Amino acid sequence: MSQLVECVPNFSEGNNQEVIDAISQAITQTPGCVLLDVDAGPSTNRTVYTFVGPPESVVQGALSAARTAWRLIDMSRHKGEHPRMGALDVCPFIPVRDVSMDQCVLCAQAFGQRLAEELQVPVYLYGEAARTAGRRALPAIRAGEYEGLPEKLKQAEWAPDFGPSSFIPSWGATATGARKFLIAFNINLLSTKEQAHRIALNLREQGRGKGQPGRLKKVQGIGWYLDEKNLAQVSTNLLDFEVTALHTVYEETCREAQELSLPVVGSQLVGLVPLKALLDAAAFYCHKENLFVLEEEQRLRLVIHRLGLDSLTPFNPKERIIEYLVPEGPRGPSLLDRSLRAFVREVGARSAAPGGGSVAAAAAAMGAALGSMAAQMTFGRRRFEHLDPAMRRLIPAFHAASARLAALVDEDARAFAGCLEAMKLPRNTPEERSRHAAALQEGLRQAVAVPLALAETVSSLWPVLQELALCGNLACLSDLQVAAKALEMGVFGAYFNVLINLKDVTDDMFKDQDQCLLDWA
Repeated sequence: MSQLVECVPNFSEGNNQEVIDAISQAITQTPGCVLLDVDAGPSTNRTVYTFVGPPESVVQGALSAARTAWRLIDMSRHKGEHPRMGALDVCPFIPVRDVSMDQCVLCAQAFGQRLAEELQVPVYLYGEAARTAGRRALPAIRAGEYEGLPEKLKQAEWAPDFGPSSFIPSWGATATGARKFLIAFNINLLSTKEQAHRIALNLREQGRGKGQPGRLKKVQGIGWYLDEKNLAQVSTNLLDFEVTALHTVYEETCREAQELSLPVVGSQLVGLVPLKALLDAAAFYCHKENLFVLEEEQRLRLVIHRLGLDSLTPFNPKERIIEYLVPEGPRGPSLLDRSLRAFVREVGARSAAPGGGSVAAAAAAMGAALGSMAAQMTFGRRRFEHLDPAMRRLIPAFHAASARLAALVDEDARAFAGCLEAMKLPRNTPEERSRHAAALQEGLRQAVAVPLALAETVSSLWPVLQELALCGNLACLSDLQVAAKALEMGVFGAYFNVLINLKDVTDDMFKDQDQCLLDWA
């Protein structure tokens, strides 16, 4: 799978469209870089760019953007609500796919060194790339902001990691580093800037300073006023949304605002957001309000409404969720994206994949989908209203199983392709024969793991299907019968696919363990 790094440079220009576009062009013209989002803020006078690519490409893209900013941005004239210290204020690198945090640290180091050498500007390393504990947090490096740099750079403890310890009026200084995915999340208030900042101080982890911590871990915060929107914001950065979630920040802000009798009027996400962050919020509101919302699209709609994400500008999930935008790896088109006619034609073609394993997974996925259909035909009808609690419990099991089984259609084809590739490896020398044997064994293990996962998934559905058959809508009886046979066929196919690949596996412990699992399933 191709390596993918995300780069999110923040430039201190949010009003001059020509400058904003020129920086965008510098990124898009860099080979290998894909620009995903450009988010400009007039009041903050700041633009956040999000682009992805292989490690070497994103470093080049960031350098190209910085060179453009060097020509077009003059920090000595900059005014804006957001804390800043340079024309290119901060440039983080984030692992997205098949890349470690250590590799992103190397990206930050390479970028910082080259930027300092080319432009002769001071550059600091922060986050996971920081060389000292005192520089891990960006606010510590940025303390005093641009205006405080002339004095700060004279202090030995604030000598930059790269570049001169001299003040460059047109540029300032730049911080670069490596970090996890950061979510920039702002909550709108009809209040003053001071009231918004008071709430931010109560919530952010740093709190009001030493001995006065805030309530929310891994959250940075500040209050400001957006003149163009005529409202204030509690502006937060979620450094780890799995520690403190989007909905937690929103709900805590609402609670603080209520104590001050201030109205909350929606929120704003700056840049891109991981899908899981929004789905976690959906799960929270579904649980809190006892809602039954199953489909991903509908769950996203619920979150957009509950958080008021479209209060300032339209929020289009297809343009704001990173998983919907990141280019796929070089796996080729998914079998699931083809029409049924095209899939059937490919199964019948003169090629070994997709074969019985993919067909078994497709059949089982349709069996689970039929179970979901029969349960949904029972749910929400007055005649079966007494069964709603049971259907709320049964439907998600079918829904999740159908999605998992459908994914196995492609996984089985890829597993078989892996075995074929291993078989093609040369075997002329002892070393080559050793590599060939190891690759083949790994391919066989994967070829066993996929149908075994199919059998285990279907096995978990039998009690669910049985319960539905005893109480569900009788009009769907024939559908349930087809569902049962389709699931049975899936397990039948999985069983023989495991057996045919397991016989060539040389690891006896692996064979015995998988045979036991197969017999159980």
